[in-house]
Order: sequence, then C-alpha cells, then structure tokens
Amino acid sequence: MKMNDYIELVNNSIEKFMPINYPHKIFKAMKYTVTLPGKRLRPVMCLESCKIFGGNYEDALPTACAIEMLHAQTLIHDDLPCMDNDMYRRGQLTNHMVFGEAHAVLAGDALLTFAPQIILKNSKNLDSNKLIKIMEEYFQAAGAYGVIAGQVVDIESEKISQSFDKDDEQLPEILSYIHTHKTADLFKLALRTGAIIANASEKQLEIITEFGQTLGIAFQIADDILDETSTFEEMGKTMGKDKAEGKLTYTSLYGLEKSKKDLNKLISKCFNILEENHLQSDIFNEILNRINIK
Repeated sequence: MKMNDYIELVNNSIEKFMPINYPHKIFKAMKYTVTLPGKRLRPVMCLESCKIFGGNYEDALPTACAIEMLHAQTLIHDDLPCMDNDMYRRGQLTNHMVFGEAHAVLAGDALLTFAPQIILKNSKNLDSNKLIKIMEEYFQAAGAYGVIAGQVVDIESEKISQSFDKDDEQLPEILSYIHTHKTADLFKLALRTGAIIANASEKQLEIITEFGQTLGIAFQIADDILDETSTFEEMGKTMGKDKAEGKLTYTSLYGLEKSKKDLNKLISKCFNILEENHLQSDIFNEILNRINIK
C-alpha cells in the first residue's frame, strides 16, 4: 500500500461510518471537520503500524478512522474563540465559523464519544480483550492525561512565557510537556493501537512508542518552524499567531536555526529506530521526509 492508497481507504471508510442523521446539523458539523482535506497522518500510521507487525491493516480501519475523528475533535475545540480563535483550518473556515460556536462545541463533544463507538461497532475481527486494550489507549490519549492536558498547558503558555526568564530551566520541561501531550500522544495512540491489533509483543510496543514520541515532537517542532516561515496559502491557516500572542513554542525558546538542527536530529533518530529494529516502511520514510525542513 502507498500513502495515497491508505488515504483513499480512510476517506471512503469515514464516509461509510459518518452518515448524516437527525439532528442533521450536529452530524454535518461533526463530519465537516473530519472530512476537511488533510494528510490523514494518524490513521495512516495506525494502518501501517498494524501492517509492519504482521497484522491485517483492514482490521485496523475502524480504529484508524476513530483516531482521525478524535484528531478533528481537538482541532474544533482548539480553533474556538475561547481558545485560539482561528478562522481557518486547512484552507477552509473553521467549524465555529460555519456552524456557530455552540454547535462547534457540541460537535467536538459528540466526536469524542462517537469515535470509540465506531471501533466497538465495526471491529468484527477483534476479540473483547483486544478491544479493551484499544479503549484504554484511546481514553488515555483523549483525556485529562493526554491531549486535554497538552491543550491546557498550551493555553497557559502565554502567561508562562511572559512570567519566566528564557534561561529558566523549567521552560524546556513545560514545552516538552505541551509537545508530548498535544501532539505526540495521538501519534503514539495511532501506532500503538495498530500494533496491538497486529498482536505485537511488549518489546515491539516499546519500540513503536519511542518512534511515535520522537516523531510527534519532530512534527510539532516542524509546525512551530512553519508557523514563522510559511504562508496561509501553503498551510491553509493563519500563520504567526503563536508568536504574536507570546505563546511558548520551540522557535520562541530556541530560535529558528537551533529548531531546524534539533528537528533534523529527531528525524535521524526516527530513521535509526526503524533501521535498528528492522522495521521497513516506505510510508514512515515518506512521512519523515515530508516534515524534514532544511
């Protein structure tokens, strides 16, 4: 399977899993953000992780699509006026700009609970023990110890960056916490659940978790760099907002040049993890090459 094959499979499955039911507006709002044009990195990583550990990637499709729904939920809430107040996402108006703030909040809430139902109702080839493991992974990543924790500290980071000196040793720890929970946790969720579906060993789960953590941090550093160097036309969202609002980011703490160097080191580490553990994946190689900023 190539990247575009996985993406097409995910898009078609999402269409099947998300019919527009009554009340129509909430289902339209949910589906709007889930189906915005995107790279589908997280569901693709779930499917590929299942495949490289010897599983049938089709068994992972409901989980992969559910993770994309969870990701969409985080985007809807992240864009709200009470949080980042963004008007555009992936080149389109954000959810609250189309459906109103109240329905956007409810659409995010609905996706948070709708996604695990997709896994439970459609994973016909997975036994109950495996489904319980997947649910544990999902709720850990989705909740107060996962992306919500990352979002909370990200919101607070504006005050943090203003009240701390740049040389304060706490800032790197706080930034690492934000990157781990706001970004890397969903990467690890995708990779670990794919591996669980494939009956990966505990050692293999440790390996793919380290890969996901490293890739997630690299991805967020790349995003921080692009927030300062890219354009709306390239990224499909308002650029430079983090810097303007004084948020704690990798580039604000370390500068562009060090950020690029550290990004390249992390990408090299990801390649090494794959090579050292004999995990051959053109998909993972392509993802790593895409986020590599020279």
